[in-house]
Amino acid sequence: MTDTLILFAISTLLAGLTVRLAISLALAHGILDRPGQHKQHETHTPFVGGTGIVVALSIALVFLASHFPEHAMKWLGLGLGAMIIFILGFIDDVFQLSYKLRFIIQTLVVLIMTLVSGVVISDLGHLLAGEIFPLALFAIPFTLLATIGGINALNMIDGIDGLSGSVTLMSLLLLGTVAYIAGDQPNLVLIIAVSGGTVAFLCFNLRHPFQARAKVFLGDNGSMLLGFLIAWLLIDLSQGIDRAMTPVTALWLFSIPLMDTISIMLRRVRQQKSPFEPDHNHLHHIMLSAGYRVGDAVYTIAFIHLLLGSIGLAGLYLDIPEVLMLLAFLLIFGGYFYLTLRPWHFITALRYLHALWGLAPTKSYGLFLGSHTAQEAENLVRMLSGELRHNENSLVHVMEQQAAHGKKLTQYAVVINIRLLDGNDTPHKETEQFTAALQARMKEQYGIQLRPFVERREQDTRNTPHPTTPAENGRMAERRRGEHKLLIFEAMFDQPTSSQAEDKPSEIVSGNSPIK
Repeated sequence: MTDTLILFAISTLLAGLTVRLAISLALAHGILDRPGQHKQHETHTPFVGGTGIVVALSIALVFLASHFPEHAMKWLGLGLGAMIIFILGFIDDVFQLSYKLRFIIQTLVVLIMTLVSGVVISDLGHLLAGEIFPLALFAIPFTLLATIGGINALNMIDGIDGLSGSVTLMSLLLLGTVAYIAGDQPNLVLIIAVSGGTVAFLCFNLRHPFQARAKVFLGDNGSMLLGFLIAWLLIDLSQGIDRAMTPVTALWLFSIPLMDTISIMLRRVRQQKSPFEPDHNHLHHIMLSAGYRVGDAVYTIAFIHLLLGSIGLAGLYLDIPEVLMLLAFLLIFGGYFYLTLRPWHFITALRYLHALWGLAPTKSYGLFLGSHTAQEAENLVRMLSGELRHNENSLVHVMEQQAAHGKKLTQYAVVINIRLLDGNDTPHKETEQFTAALQARMKEQYGIQLRPFVERREQDTRNTPHPTTPAENGRMAERRRGEHKLLIFEAMFDQPTSSQAEDKPSEIVSGNSPIK
């Protein structure tokens, strides 16, 4: 236990120092992730978080080579494959390589893993009436597909501060439990060291009261490296005569990245689009659309991932038949896929939980059009849909405004809501420019005046009654208290890819009740 704590402490400390140094060098040389396109952040941020993971892995390899020299070729393949993945990711961060070239190099890395290190998926466990399901000649092709999928799954969910690192840490915690119970010391050493590197990275990447936004990103170099290491551990622990867990359990321990990535790819294919293009129906995007702050979304997703992984471990240690655990996983995946196809149902439930848990909503900024008939409100939504399609964080709300003191006329207000996702309480300069340009276009093309949507404060409200003017101000306050607003419609928009830039306005992908 003492050696374990020392290994974790050394890995965390050296990885943290490395990331801190890498941040300074990246800022000095302009190695930065710049805002734009599908990215949620609004500041130039170094993408060198993978350096800390490399250092932690190096410490593990030194320890493994000295304590388990009989597996020298295995550690050689691990180190060589990891370095190739890290370098590939770093080059991709800087030069934006094509996905085809990335797949070719990732295939080379998996071949090193299988042929040099001997880490390969040779069977799928006891799925056939209690008998082993061997892959035989399909072992290496299946390992290629599974490992490349794992590498890119973790990369694809790396969309908000702290998410990939937190999900990875939950997987490592679960894998560490498996390795410890099975007495698999080599893999336990690897898990502990990589966990230390991940914790060190999260100190600079996770949002908390003393850090409003990430100081460093994983980048492709870090996310693909972690994906490779997790895939390695899942395969190595689930194969062989003395396997520590079943292959089906591996699905549960990597549940969120796996389900999220496959769902998105299936959705893109269903829409006759490339499955490798960016998408905004990832789980974290849906949670942000439901009003969750970035930190709350990260903690919630990490908890769900840990919960699903714990279910997998429960099935493993309670000896539940593997085929039943597979069917249960497929059932959960089916529900998950359905929710990503129709996220507005999920958003409604998430908002209820958001309010139930008492979480603070995200800050927002936008424009307002009030007092319209139902038909006018519907026409305004159609106009605004075309104008907002290039702003991924925008939503359109239609609010019912009905007086409670006897008036029968129902009118509607249209609110353009732009969420401030980068931890700011004030809009970013680009957001202000966007809304100003939108105001100008709507005025010029449609003759519609958009008013700024601002938070009403009691001390700034003229309708607040004062002791010196009880009559008039009191009547105005009463009228305002008598009104209520009900959200009856909401529309949010997918960010178009470059191939869609000239298409018609993006489809409305979320809504509550339609306007009638």
